[in-house]
Amino acid sequence: MNDIALGPPRCSAGPAPLRRPGSVRRTSSIDVSWPDGRDGDMRFVGRARDLVTPRSGGPAVVCAEDMFEARVTSERKITAIEARPARPAIAQLIGQRGGGRLRGVLTEVMPQERAGATPLYLILDDLSGASLVAGWAWSQWNPDWLATMRAAMNDPEMGKAFKNRENVCIGHVPGSSAFDLDGRVSPSNEAPTPAPDLRHPEDPGGWHAFTRQESVGLRRARRIDVSLDEVIVIDSAFQDSGSTPAGGRAALHEYRLGVTADPKSLRVLSIDAEPRVLPFIECPSAVANLSRLIGTPLPDLREKVLAELAGPAGCTHLNDALRALAEAPALIDLLRDAG
Repeated sequence: MNDIALGPPRCSAGPAPLRRPGSVRRTSSIDVSWPDGRDGDMRFVGRARDLVTPRSGGPAVVCAEDMFEARVTSERKITAIEARPARPAIAQLIGQRGGGRLRGVLTEVMPQERAGATPLYLILDDLSGASLVAGWAWSQWNPDWLATMRAAMNDPEMGKAFKNRENVCIGHVPGSSAFDLDGRVSPSNEAPTPAPDLRHPEDPGGWHAFTRQESVGLRRARRIDVSLDEVIVIDSAFQDSGSTPAGGRAALHEYRLGVTADPKSLRVLSIDAEPRVLPFIECPSAVANLSRLIGTPLPDLREKVLAELAGPAGCTHLNDALRALAEAPALIDLLRDAG
């Protein structure tokens, strides 16, 4: 509790660990940019890849790789989207808006992607969260971003905007530091948290290729490492970061997750979350409720997390990281197939 009292965590974990022999790694990223300027549509480029590292020590094998590119309005409405390899059904997402409903529509129009736990499903499911936080990237390029935001809204509008955020997560409970723009600890009065390169210098192939961001850009990146010993062992990481004028990156959200599960029942045996970078004092408190997930089969995590850790019981970004682990059984199958 002392860490929470002193302020939110502000230290990135840095590069990914070296891959273990006999493991599979799923990496994903969504890179957001504004080709037509701040008032134009956002360009989303999503990439995801499954990479098996054989126990024998042989060369790593790419088992699956997907990509999508989309245009999204400032209101988070999808105006164009396509996937590579092509999936004709993805066109049915055009006209949909980022948010919880988009995830429901995704399940309706592309059920085979969810059933197959494909890399494409992960990055499409993540489009809602990435579109929600994307605008933060501009704060790294405009020192007066807070004053600009205030000038664009009168007091009633600002009050309504804050009211709409109440209880969306544990960091936005009424009275929290998230609603005190002049206050104790907030992104408005702290230096950016450096986000080192996620690629390990001794293992540059441990991540798929990122889109280059030479101007304003947000990146949502995930890594899920799965190995199978006496139990299923999962080491996972999540990060939202923005490009900076100096050429580096600044982190907004970052978590590390450690999970074990039973190989037969797939039920979660243990779960631990390490908050690395979060914006508000209250945010790390969400990890106190993770025990609610013990005993949940991995494939059921998407629904269980939403049922048990919704609103002020959880953290939006931690929840997304937990939900992504529902696809771990598909990664275990890749390991078993590889022998």
